[in-house]
Amino acid sequence: SADLSSSEAVDKAFSDVISRYGRLDVVAHTMGGFAGGPKTWETDDAAWSKMMAMNVTSAFFVIRAALRHMTSARRGRIIAIGSRAAVVPAAGLSAYSASKAALNSLVETAALETKDLGITVNALLPSTIDTAANRTWGSAEQQAKWVTPESIAKQVLWLASDEASYVTGVTLPVDG
Repeated sequence: SADLSSSEAVDKAFSDVISRYGRLDVVAHTMGGFAGGPKTWETDDAAWSKMMAMNVTSAFFVIRAALRHMTSARRGRIIAIGSRAAVVPAAGLSAYSASKAALNSLVETAALETKDLGITVNALLPSTIDTAANRTWGSAEQQAKWVTPESIAKQVLWLASDEASYVTGVTLPVDG
């Protein structure tokens, strides 16, 4: 485990993985957070900074650390969990949507930079995920359409597989 808000902690975690296993094949960046809230002009600095730190900065630290190892090995798979809100924003979600759109740009850029190195970098864009925390709101009809963690995991496994070796720079909706 590592504090993903610290580049030093992330770098150490990846160094520990390499020391223990000798290589790094797949990284799934699943850390992120959601905060809805007021309109853009009412969003405070703390809410904006929190969404950027949780959804972009942590991913940058993880992707950068992974690529430092994968580029020398000339192989690897990176999969980030983004959000459908990055491409279909909603009122009251400016900080969240912007942070997830920035994550998409980071993924697409890293994919372009590594496309000839045997490395793929992709993102999954789920809609609302069916979690215990999310089940505290929404109607039964809404909840029935939510994406299960298992369905996301299946897509992560596919993107990590040899079958997806030519898929890179994709932001794949997983929205039921």
